[in-house]
Order: sequence, then structure tokens, then C-alpha cells
Amino acid sequence: MLTYLKASAIAGALVMVAGAAMADYPEKPIEVIVGYSAGGGTDVMARTAAPFIEKYLGEGASLVVKNMPGASGQIGITETARSSPDGYTLGTFNLPGMMARTIDREAEYDADSFTYLANVVNDPNVIVTSKASGLDTLDKLIAEAKANPGAITVGMSSLGGDDHFALIKLEGLTETEFTIVPFKGSAPARTALMGGHVAMGILNISEVAEFQEELNVLGVATPERSDFAPDLPTFKEQGLDLINGSMRGFVAPAGLPEDVQAKLLAAFEQLASDPEFLKAMKETANLVEVVTGDDFKALTEDLHTLAKQVWDTTPWN
Repeated sequence: MLTYLKASAIAGALVMVAGAAMADYPEKPIEVIVGYSAGGGTDVMARTAAPFIEKYLGEGASLVVKNMPGASGQIGITETARSSPDGYTLGTFNLPGMMARTIDREAEYDADSFTYLANVVNDPNVIVTSKASGLDTLDKLIAEAKANPGAITVGMSSLGGDDHFALIKLEGLTETEFTIVPFKGSAPARTALMGGHVAMGILNISEVAEFQEELNVLGVATPERSDFAPDLPTFKEQGLDLINGSMRGFVAPAGLPEDVQAKLLAAFEQLASDPEFLKAMKETANLVEVVTGDDFKALTEDLHTLAKQVWDTTPWN
């Protein structure tokens, strides 16, 4: 009987300790690694979401964004994957780009390297041109590309990401060829475009929404017009079946303690129904599409399969 009582007491103590651990998290600042430059779509998403996650986690929670640009986002996401799985390092996660990094080069992570928290944004691609280029319509762009294969330079945030996928689709649909100029993020790509250093850019709608007076926006890669830019035509209505975009969210290293994972998931799940968050994201032209946990991992695996199909059917792989 005494042994049973001792065992019960120990079990009860363990439950109390586990509960206390969950209640105490986080006890120090949480670092959020962004694998791209400040000012780009991923950075804006992370910095907009951070104060809301702090609110949901409770009093004293603090998220600190750390930009680690380079290698098309690979440096930042690799650092996330190999960090301690204690809940104090999170990373932004872009699809299809992050999984494409495991196909087109050597990578120190795969789909099982992460605890999947939440996708937050689905941001469609746009094709934009420099005002100096004279290519102010989609028809003019395609005609010039056909007349002078490879002559049009295209700025984009990285190779192997959604921007690159959109270009591959464009070339396939129009039988054209462009010359890619990759940058360390969308912000420097946009700056180069506005300066006339590249003729064309493939970015995301959130990254050009505030710059429509300074760029020619030729179309949006959505089935229907975006609520964020209702005056901009889709490619589909211009006779080009081009649909593509970037999904952006958050992961942690694999092996996150269940109690910490549960608390983080509960925080991210609240984003979709928070009117203040939705308003803040709308102001940055970001379409919120929250997918959490196992559903987020399944989405990652599906897009990895799609990325591999793209790689297997393109001549540059």
C-alpha cells in the first residue's frame, strides 16, 4: 500500500512539473530566423505576426527577428534545423522554395528536420517591369522575349523559389527564354528593378503593392483578381494560364517538446480569427491562409513532390 502511495505521489509530481513547464514557457526571448533580407515579403510577414504570437503566448513573451539572408534562404533554414529543439529558435519557412533547396543542391535538412507550426500567408506572384524598359504590357514583354531570346533580364529573390517556378511556367507557356539575375531577397531585387538595372522582375503581390506608381505591373498569377489589387488583371484573363505563388510560415527544429509544441500551435491557430492581425496583414497586401501542424507538414510534402516534378522536366537542372 505504501509503495502504491509513493508511486501515485511521484506520478502526480511529474504531472505538476510538466504542467509547470508548459505554463512557464517561454522564459526568455524566442529568436525567429528569417532567411532573407529585411523588407522582403518573408521578413514583413514575420515582423507583422510576431507581436500577435507574443500576445497569444502570454505576458512576458518576446519574439526577436534575426535576418540571415543568403543561398536562396538555405542559410537561415539550415540554422533553424540544427538549433536546439527547446522552443527558443523558430524559423520562417517558404514553400515551394525551402523544399526546392533539397532538390537542386546539397542540403543539411529534409522534410523531417522540422516541427511544423503554421503556414500563414499565400502570396501570389506578379510580373513587373522597369518604367525604363518600355515593356508596359504583357503582349509587349512576350513579343520582345520571342524576338530576342535571353535579352530580357529578370530580377528575383532566389533560384528555386516561387519566383523561379513562375518564370519556368512563363517560359513553357510562351516558348520564350529570359536571363535570370538572382538576389539575396525580394527587396534588393525590387530596388534593382526600380533603378532600371534589370528589365523585368517576378515578385509577390505584397512586395509591389506600395510601388505600383514606380513599376509596370503586368499581371497577377491568380485564378481571379486579388482583393488587394482589384485593378490589376490576372494573367488568365489575358490568355495566359499562369497561376503561382509563395506560401510563408513558421517551423521549429524537429523534436520540440510536446507541451511547448502545443502552446506554440495554440498561438499560431489564433492568427486566422484575430481581426487586428487580419487588418495588419491586409495593410501589407498579404493574403492570410493559416494551415497548422500535421496539415502544414502534409502541404510541405505535396509541394516537395511538385518541386521535384518541375526539376525533373526542366533543361537547366
